Amino acid sequence: MRHDSAHFDQPVIDLARKDVATLHEDLTVQQALNDIRQRGIGEKIVYFYLVDADGRLTGVLPTRRLLTAPLESRLSDVKAPRVVSIPHTATVLDACEAFVLYKFLAFPLVDESKKVVGVIDISLLSDEAFDIAEKEQTDALFASIGFRISQVRDASPARAFKFRFPWLTATIGSGLACAMLASVFEATLAKTIALAFFLTLALGLGESVSIQSMTVTIQALRSVRPTLRWYLRALRREVATASLLGAACGLVVGLAVWLWRGSGLTGIVIGSSIMLAVCAACFVGLSVPSLLHALRLDPKIAAGPVTLALADILTLFFYFGLAACVL
Repeated sequence: MRHDSAHFDQPVIDLARKDVATLHEDLTVQQALNDIRQRGIGEKIVYFYLVDADGRLTGVLPTRRLLTAPLESRLSDVKAPRVVSIPHTATVLDACEAFVLYKFLAFPLVDESKKVVGVIDISLLSDEAFDIAEKEQTDALFASIGFRISQVRDASPARAFKFRFPWLTATIGSGLACAMLASVFEATLAKTIALAFFLTLALGLGESVSIQSMTVTIQALRSVRPTLRWYLRALRREVATASLLGAACGLVVGLAVWLWRGSGLTGIVIGSSIMLAVCAACFVGLSVPSLLHALRLDPKIAAGPVTLALADILTLFFYFGLAACVL
């Protein structure tokens, strides 16, 4: 792929293959296989695209699913539940964003009436040679394209603003929520002024730990396919780490409060709330990027604001809630 920004503005239809592998949705698997043998197909066919009687796109059928489905099944019954297409008016940059976001190896190009007019596959957008059976190579390829997209965005402040600002509303929302949460515990804060002294420390610890966990999780998601089993295994490991981190941070801060303010009970409350906040921060740092990845959203952009927002809210909840119950 050329690196000049003008290439990214090129219409993607100029790079599209016209030998689209389409199949009628009412065919059975056996009929589809016979049809494929008679017509022949081009090279590197990854997906077959299902169309109705009018030629409109209705679904997508991965090659592996076609080869393993019962011969008597109808294609409409075994197709993938979701089909993502690219408008034929899209640019190369739009196509790159779709590849990075959905991590598919090909996309159909459709016109205004949803008729397939071409197909764009990942090999046409990159100079790197790769084997689709090697997941690590495709992951590296998607990451490479994502890096190039970020470079292009750097040259367009308006595009960067449009892409990043919606996620910052999570930070704005959490700030408002934290302000309202603090107002609920106004009496508790007034009664024990020491809580105000260590509030910033508690928030800072929660945010730092959540960002650490989030960074480790995003790094792990580049090399593994997240499943429920993977998440539960990672959660068990994170709980053990969070417990150690929370106990250590809570003990240090609790002792500092006790020695400075001379109140053992206040030190225990603040230390315990920090321990709970750190544990919650580890959970959020693992869960948010995992969920965003499962929803096919970009964790590198979205995870930070959302993770910090939730970490702040949970930190204040534990901090003021425990103080209100004990002090």
